[in-house]
Amino acid sequence: MAIQSLWMILIVLMILLALGVPIAYAIGISSLATILGTVTLDVAVVTAAQRTFVGMSKFSLTAIPFFILAGNLMNQGGIAKRLVDFVMAILGRFPGALLVTNVGANALFGAISGSAAAAAAAVGSMVKEGEERQGYDQALCAATNGASAPSGLLIPPSNALITYSLASGGTSVAALFLGGYVPGLLWAACCMIVGIIIAARKGYKGSVGKFDWKNLGVCTLRAIPALSLIIVVIGGIVGGIFTATEGSAIAVVYALVLGVCYRNITPRSFGEIVVDSAKTSGMVVFLIGVSNILGWIMAFTQIPQAVSAVLLGITDNKIIILFIMNVILLVAGTFMDVTPAILIFTPLFLPIVENFGMDPIHFGLVLVYNLCIGNITPPVGNTLFVAIKVGRTSLAKTLPYMAWYYVAILVGLLLVTYVPFISMGLPGLAGLV
Repeated sequence: MAIQSLWMILIVLMILLALGVPIAYAIGISSLATILGTVTLDVAVVTAAQRTFVGMSKFSLTAIPFFILAGNLMNQGGIAKRLVDFVMAILGRFPGALLVTNVGANALFGAISGSAAAAAAAVGSMVKEGEERQGYDQALCAATNGASAPSGLLIPPSNALITYSLASGGTSVAALFLGGYVPGLLWAACCMIVGIIIAARKGYKGSVGKFDWKNLGVCTLRAIPALSLIIVVIGGIVGGIFTATEGSAIAVVYALVLGVCYRNITPRSFGEIVVDSAKTSGMVVFLIGVSNILGWIMAFTQIPQAVSAVLLGITDNKIIILFIMNVILLVAGTFMDVTPAILIFTPLFLPIVENFGMDPIHFGLVLVYNLCIGNITPPVGNTLFVAIKVGRTSLAKTLPYMAWYYVAILVGLLLVTYVPFISMGLPGLAGLV
């Protein structure tokens, strides 16, 4: 029964996605179709409605709309230029300084804005003029910009980690946030290494002369207000001063004040930002609600237990099982967005990894790291296509450079998967594990 239900979900879901049905409706319809195989129509409809309401009624879910609003306020608040200047002041002496700056600024801006595509658009636009002036290869710049942008999704505050916390049944958001720093920085470091190697081969040099401490001081002062958002919000959540939901509301107030002080947010633009954030939040919350139907039918038909039995029937080697999961998630990430993929695969894989002692925090970061790669892989790869558009180049010219970044990012994935300390070190030091 479990395997039949799993096939029903997958087949209906794939057909609907191929027909262009929005992912939230596709998940809800495939789940309802599977429920009809076990109970009568009236019971199925009532059950689906109840599970959707329950899924959208969790108080911790409130954090996501607030963080979306805070991110949109920061996107319009004029902070990208300040972050680019700050990172350039620190990393400007490396070969291919603008490529390295692009990576570092993407990590910071992606973390603050909560959007890889927004980071690729904002930061890519900021460094583009300098790259063109210094004769950088446009395709290499686009590849560097696109490859590094998703690193910020792992660095808190992260809506993906909040979604995983909900899908996993309440894994500590504070622990996930702390655990996300090293994997996120590892992703950025992998991209920096590739960028420096390619830049050195092409002869792109960094800044010459002595390190400019005065410029660093000025750029740091200009960037501190934006960087303080991370310190205030994450510090408060980890320190137990306020919850993730309260922290998200504080982030909104902070971002609004900052945008007004920078004179980049007006009453009219604020209204547009709120409307846009409400639309995005509505889609995300509805998606979480209908995904709760999927979680229920998986539990009811014991799909995770059946999948676990199949995997353990192939091998009981933890290393191989995790490798198989990584391959499945990488493939799924090429055509699914991060949020729905988290909601689908968490109830499917989490019980399996818990059986052989993997901590939910560690698995959550492996899962999110994995699915973030889908942001830069065709055919969906929206972040990659944003970077290509900003760089005014083509996919064909960009992919040869992306191949090197893919290799480096996958090495990072293997490290995050098989070295638990990378994800668990900071939460452990903070006493959250």
